[in-house]
Amino acid sequence: MFIVTNRIKMKSGFAEKMAPMFTKGGAIQELTGFIKIETWSVQGNEEFDELHVNTYWETLEDFEAWKTSDAFKQAHSRPAGGGDKGESPMLGSELVIAKLETKLEK
Repeated sequence: MFIVTNRIKMKSGFAEKMAPMFTKGGAIQELTGFIKIETWSVQGNEEFDELHVNTYWETLEDFEAWKTSDAFKQAHSRPAGGGDKGESPMLGSELVIAKLETKLEK
């Protein structure tokens, strides 16, 4: 299994507001190899918020297929008419890809 984390830095006060946007569901749920999405709000930073959006995939190829899919384009498009006219709360992001090697569950 592969876990792909998008570490998103954003203006203070926005992580909690934006987290549900990533887990509302949609076409990603029908893609081959998709397992789940989680969002984590990193605690303890007073300068900015950090939201980790973690997607879980059976294979790295499944994740790569997601990045080039129509579902990805739809999930990352702005609403018709430009959507929110305000300044974006996002300050930057970093993508981290990890392979699950071992785990222990209750």
